[in-house]
Amino acid sequence: MLDLKITGGTLVDGSGSAARRGDVGVRGGRIVALGDVDEDAKTTIDASGKIVAPGFVDVHTHYDAQVFWDGTLSPSSFHGVTSVIGGNCGFSIAPLSDTAGDYLMRMLARVEGMPLESLQEGVPWDWRSFGEYLDRVEPRLAVNAGFMVGHSALRRVVMGERAVGHEATDAELEAMCTLLATSLREGGMGFSSTISPTHNDGDGQPVPSRHASREELLALARVVRDFPGTTLEFLPGVAQFEDEQKQLMADLSLAARRPLNWNVLAPSAGNGDYVEAQLSATDFARERGAEVIALTVPQAMTVRINLLSGFVFDALPGWAAFFQLPVAERIAKLRDPAFRKQLDEGANSEAAGLLRGLAKWENMRVIEAFSEANAGCTGKTVGEIAEAEGKTPFDAMIDLAIADELKTSFMPPGAGDSDDDWKARGRVWHDDRAVIGASDAGAHLDMIDTFALATQVLGNGVRRHGVMSLEEAVRQLTDVPARLYGLRERGRLEEGWHADVTIFDAEKIESGPTYTRHDLPAGAGRLYADAHGIEHVFVAGTEIVRGGEHTGALPGTVLRSGRDTDTVEVPGGGES
Repeated sequence: MLDLKITGGTLVDGSGSAARRGDVGVRGGRIVALGDVDEDAKTTIDASGKIVAPGFVDVHTHYDAQVFWDGTLSPSSFHGVTSVIGGNCGFSIAPLSDTAGDYLMRMLARVEGMPLESLQEGVPWDWRSFGEYLDRVEPRLAVNAGFMVGHSALRRVVMGERAVGHEATDAELEAMCTLLATSLREGGMGFSSTISPTHNDGDGQPVPSRHASREELLALARVVRDFPGTTLEFLPGVAQFEDEQKQLMADLSLAARRPLNWNVLAPSAGNGDYVEAQLSATDFARERGAEVIALTVPQAMTVRINLLSGFVFDALPGWAAFFQLPVAERIAKLRDPAFRKQLDEGANSEAAGLLRGLAKWENMRVIEAFSEANAGCTGKTVGEIAEAEGKTPFDAMIDLAIADELKTSFMPPGAGDSDDDWKARGRVWHDDRAVIGASDAGAHLDMIDTFALATQVLGNGVRRHGVMSLEEAVRQLTDVPARLYGLRERGRLEEGWHADVTIFDAEKIESGPTYTRHDLPAGAGRLYADAHGIEHVFVAGTEIVRGGEHTGALPGTVLRSGRDTDTVEVPGGGES
């Protein structure tokens, strides 16, 4: 007898082949039959009129801490995701030392927008090795989750306070390589790092990995080649790539003998030349026998930023030191017209690169205000407020922030939601130099809502704008990321493969409106969006989501490199 039978649905199996009517039979957590399935089952689900697809795969999340208070890894699982990868950007929370936990916690609060009070109350911080962390996580999971080994964690454990502001000595680098090897042997999915100027720690200083030499990055990448089923993830920066960045990523791939995926590419109708320039990093790498793949966002990018956390603002020239000051000192400096001029000029300088567009202050929109003085400002642009008050836009924005003790939430103009913008995204989704996967789910909880990866692609990209067929979109959300990471027997509906399955209504699937939900430890809030059209989600044949509600089941597994992954070699097979 089967454990589960899904009958009457339309199978979109993840291979890209045409949809077909059929049943799915599951036993022991595996798919054992596809097509006409006559065998009886303990549980039968009627999927008539619905799509039956592999569970979606999200390779760029930051659920490392959230798993301790929410094993569903919401909202991802409710949007049909059954496998995730965490520990990205160098920001894993393992391994730990006696002193690293507090530093990493405060770094995550700053650089990944996780409320500090939630990290303090919701995470035990009492493991030491990477394997101990994975063991602690395993029984809590509703979905499958693998975790990269983060460069900043390695540096902090080995170098202590020297991790910020210093290059590693030969002895420290050797110790980091040994610690990385141990962590990979214990199941780490690979090595992640960042050199992006947007990444600063709890003190406003560049995160540890930004202090690493090129030689350090390459030495750590070389460790990866010795462990099967591992990979690389990297953030090279926010500006258009020069040959230096392309060469570094190619060399990292060759050193590890693994593909490297980089974050983030946000296509729109107006940035086609930039998108092609960034994608050319793959061409550059492939000519040298390496593999470099862009992660691209699933929707229009809208962000909420403020002068309290400073994220994004602190990447503007001359702004970083400002965010190292206590809030009271920041406010005092912002009252100084000369200092305001200095900040404004830095943001408008050529050195700001792509972030220079942020300095069109008049286009900022007030998303949330907190003081009585700012009552009535929500929803208005800074330009509208400035005109009404007879101020320059920059002065108006700073005055709003001061009145709210820097908490005012501003939204720069998004990348666009027009049909042409979606066509631009669709072109990149079809390009083998990119993978849909830059969700950042679990991070920037007050800032972005790209977590609704699959429902955005299927609801907007497929149903509303028609930039991709349903079959190809499912492939891009399942098999493509699964093959990039070598996830063994996941990503397709195939006999013998894991029964990670999502059932959805193709006519209704979409992400609902974004709102703030106060359900984090210590009562903190986060941006959230409900999924529409996702009817059932199964992990290993066990139903975890039914009608938008968690069933209470926790059948997920920790994805461990080598055991749950196959090695994905780069074409060149080694360093040049």
